[in-house]
Amino acid sequence: FRDIYMGLFEKHRHILPDSRLKMEVIKKLFIVDSTVISLFKDILRVAGRPRKDGKSKGGIKAHVMIHAAELMPCLVRYTEGVRHDHTFLKHLNVPEGSYIVMDKGYTDYLQYAQWSDRGIFFITRMKDNAVYQSIDDIDLPDDKDQEIIKDETITLEYTANGNKETLKLRRVVLWDDTKSKVMVFLTNSFDQEAATIAGIYKYRWQIELLFKKLKQNFPLKYFLGDNQNAIEIQIWCSLICLLLMEVVRKSIKRNWAFSNMVALVRFHMVSYVH
Repeated sequence: FRDIYMGLFEKHRHILPDSRLKMEVIKKLFIVDSTVISLFKDILRVAGRPRKDGKSKGGIKAHVMIHAAELMPCLVRYTEGVRHDHTFLKHLNVPEGSYIVMDKGYTDYLQYAQWSDRGIFFITRMKDNAVYQSIDDIDLPDDKDQEIIKDETITLEYTANGNKETLKLRRVVLWDDTKSKVMVFLTNSFDQEAATIAGIYKYRWQIELLFKKLKQNFPLKYFLGDNQNAIEIQIWCSLICLLLMEVVRKSIKRNWAFSNMVALVRFHMVSYVH
């Protein structure tokens, strides 16, 4: 089922790009995130404390990478819900010059150093308890980017093969007026403007919309099988349906809401419409 999905993705990916994207970096951007799908049986352990009544539900975690221009999964791995997110990073294989955006749950300084050596850029949120040393301030333009509070070069320490190593990174601090809070970004990209770094991270929300679309429109609340393989097959089938529906939506000339189109297909699957 994975091979069927990937085969369909390769066949139709030329239809998926969104021509409305303006940032040139979007073409090189990959978004990484995970979502937990709850199970009624304790088949796969989930993170968090056990319930007081002794009853617990399992959860399967789907680790997903999407290309920002296509907004469909190009890499998927499944683990039990308790598995830490950063273990997924070792599966990523992106070309030199690519950008990877993810939340701070993926923090892995050793991986960041390896990406820097390979010419791969990342943008993430900085952990609140991160220990770093400020090296130099990067000048902020006077005529724009007023929401950028600070832009600086920092160093962080990490351990590689038992030895302490130093990693040079960039720390961008932004005031988000819509949420009324400060956001701190961490990146190894020094060429992009600070506002572009923040814009790239905000585009990460597209993968959250993908998860919402998958869970709201496809049957992932009840599973036909009670073993991990059967559960993964049902998720792959939903991803195949999601991909085919996106291909149909992009191919027709009508401006049609995804949920409305899926509902029509669901109700008229055995009826001749057009």
